[in-house]
Amino acid sequence: MTESTPASGQQRRAFWLKHLHQWHWISSAICLIGMLMFAITGFTLNHAGQIEARPKVVTRSETAPRSVLDALRRAAPAEAATKNQKGAVPPVLANWLAQSLDVDAAGREAEWSADEIYVGLPRPGGDAWVSVALDSGEVQYESTSRGVISWLNDLHKGRNTGRAWSLFIDAFALACLVFSVTGLFLLKLHAGGRVATWPLVGAGLVIPLLLVILFIH
Repeated sequence: MTESTPASGQQRRAFWLKHLHQWHWISSAICLIGMLMFAITGFTLNHAGQIEARPKVVTRSETAPRSVLDALRRAAPAEAATKNQKGAVPPVLANWLAQSLDVDAAGREAEWSADEIYVGLPRPGGDAWVSVALDSGEVQYESTSRGVISWLNDLHKGRNTGRAWSLFIDAFALACLVFSVTGLFLLKLHAGGRVATWPLVGAGLVIPLLLVILFIH
């Protein structure tokens, strides 16, 4: 059996260094802006009690036309006469809300009752709702905005952000995993000349572990 020569060992090391560096810098470039955003919002979420939010509330009222009310009565679930039911916002109502109140309710879920249809419109950094009285046609709309910091915090948590942002968070988490794992292997390859490498890595594990054991109950 032949033994590996120093030259072949150097070649293997060079091979892994090249590919690990490549994956590391690509994943770091992809993660850069996202990591900055998640780091900043991690701080703002941790100090949410000290960061004052000033909600801005907007209310509007309208009266739905008879044609819209007739269409809503026909679209109402049969069980709504006796108990609340959930269902999709009818297109006729979504179109009228978009034209009259500039409210996007298409694809949302509505809550039907015997005399009212209620549509919740939560979004990052705020909330909104609209209700339609099925007898009188009175429409009430309220929108609450809590500012940019609240909007960023909700992006951090993935709150009311939709499918596209959820997929982005998954992809971002995968890129961060690649960045961290390639960084760990690079640390291993360079640890021989950096004596503080593994004590620092160990500290990164032990410090939060001790905080959990000692202070979180």
